[in-house]
Amino acid sequence: MNGNTPYAGLPGETNAGQRAAADIPTLSSTQKRLLHRDVSRIAARTREFLPDEYIVDADVTTGIAGPRVTVAVRPPVGHAVSAGFSPDMDGVTDEVISDDERSEVARGLAASAALQVKQAVDDDVKPTGK
Repeated sequence: MNGNTPYAGLPGETNAGQRAAADIPTLSSTQKRLLHRDVSRIAARTREFLPDEYIVDADVTTGIAGPRVTVAVRPPVGHAVSAGFSPDMDGVTDEVISDDERSEVARGLAASAALQVKQAVDDDVKPTGK
């Protein structure tokens, strides 16, 4: 049955369990630059929503399924939050991730990071008024 799977390998070309080089998507230098620019914009917009104590970072990796984008926020207390997705690179000319998508991801990450802080200190802080 192994011969029926894409991971069986091609005799003399691809080892079993490995993908053929033709199956792995590659990005042009322009696509890479656009992707890094858009991810940096998400991180910058997320920083705008949060105080300086929050650490925001972004990463672009390329795997067998294509590029993978991750933007993460480490709040001063509580658990880190992240958003990861694989953008569609077909037909990219000037923008990989639209402005609306960047704003949505940034707002969601900022809100999630703020919630992590609230949950971490909720029992320790006494309300000043009601």
